[in-house]
Amino acid sequence: MGLRHLRQPGSSVPASSGSRHHVVVVGGGFGGLQAVSKLRHAPVEVTLVDRRNFHLFQPLTYQVATGALSPGEIAYPLRAIFKRDRNVRVLLAEVADFDLAARELHLRSVAGVPAPQRLSYDTLIVAGGSHYSYFGREEWRRYAAEVKSLESALEVRSRLLAAFEAAEAEPNPEERDAWLTFVVVGAGPTGVEMAGQVAELARDTLRRDFRAIDPRRARILLVEALDRVLTAFPPSLSAKAQRSLERLGVTVLTGRTVTEIDGAGATLEGRDGGAERITSRTVVWAAGVTASGLAGRLADLAGADRDRAGRITVEADLTLPGHPEVFAIGDMVRVRAPSGESVLLPGVAPVAMQQGRYAAGVVAARLRGREHGSFRYRDKGNLATIGRAAAVADVKGLRLSGFLAWGTWLIVHLWYLIGFQNRLLVLIRWSFSFATHGRGARLITRAAATGEQRQG
Repeated sequence: MGLRHLRQPGSSVPASSGSRHHVVVVGGGFGGLQAVSKLRHAPVEVTLVDRRNFHLFQPLTYQVATGALSPGEIAYPLRAIFKRDRNVRVLLAEVADFDLAARELHLRSVAGVPAPQRLSYDTLIVAGGSHYSYFGREEWRRYAAEVKSLESALEVRSRLLAAFEAAEAEPNPEERDAWLTFVVVGAGPTGVEMAGQVAELARDTLRRDFRAIDPRRARILLVEALDRVLTAFPPSLSAKAQRSLERLGVTVLTGRTVTEIDGAGATLEGRDGGAERITSRTVVWAAGVTASGLAGRLADLAGADRDRAGRITVEADLTLPGHPEVFAIGDMVRVRAPSGESVLLPGVAPVAMQQGRYAAGVVAARLRGREHGSFRYRDKGNLATIGRAAAVADVKGLRLSGFLAWGTWLIVHLWYLIGFQNRLLVLIRWSFSFATHGRGARLITRAAATGEQRQG
């Protein structure tokens, strides 16, 4: 027995048409994907709801933003992943609201694709993820794009490449310097990796492409409010990462807070209170994150706690307080420890993946009438790449840097990519890039890129 056929918009989809337990998973990111993957062989019906029709390998979006990889190499269609699993359905829709009492989701259509207004469930797993926070300055989004989504990564790629084109055509030296100044805000793994890739793009890949400018003269500034880069890593590795960045030509500005971003650049404030104006046409945002809005809605409905980043506090088994049939996982949650304290886990893919597998395991255990212990995160370490043959790794106390860490980073990311074809394509692309210093995806895909940046 399986789910009834999806009805026309305005109708609802029942939890199940028979004795099968119906699990709805919201979000096709790392957590949601692992939950569905573990449930596809269980005696349940699964519906995966996502507003995109693909799984995105977010750790490599910055490589799309810098032309190292193409979008299709880090994204994989959700339907293709589960095409052989007859108990899994994929639904392209966006969650508008929850009805916890009725055990229903309220849905809205995406891109004009019809979707049922309501979807019933027996168990719900919400993996809504997170997005970058501009700390209450939403107007900055217009001038400082981020690289968390595929669309925004393509936007950044267009802005970066258009800046070099604009500099080539700009006769005024001061304006040319503004186009050749790139500011990356936030020195976590994404910011460090982004700054390193922009430096390699300017000093290596593009160095012979232009006639009026020398791309190697570009300034790449990495801005961090704290006192060092990669604060999640041991200080020794942070120092090595900074030295690697500086060898690439990146200027690291720690202890600076961004106070203003506009179309002409960014204003920084140091710890002494002094202001510093950076004239730049291209600012990339890689600072703090905030939880999906789904976390806030669930917290309101269940009366659960939230932190300043919007993360909802869930029980030790990842369930919503008062609603054991609802799981919330990934970047949008904090976990209540057995002691009662709320524990904030790193916002990285392994956390979401382990939580997705755990939630699916709890569902399977409940169906068999078995007990299941609390969630425990197994920290497998941190990795960050700086540039060509340069990376840092902190793996269970083993601290690596340089080529060995870079090789470890390559293997781990290839292993977790979805789809054999994508793994093969990325391996070929990286090998070719390493041998030739080339980047084959240097495409400006946004119309009037430079004109839009000049406005404001």
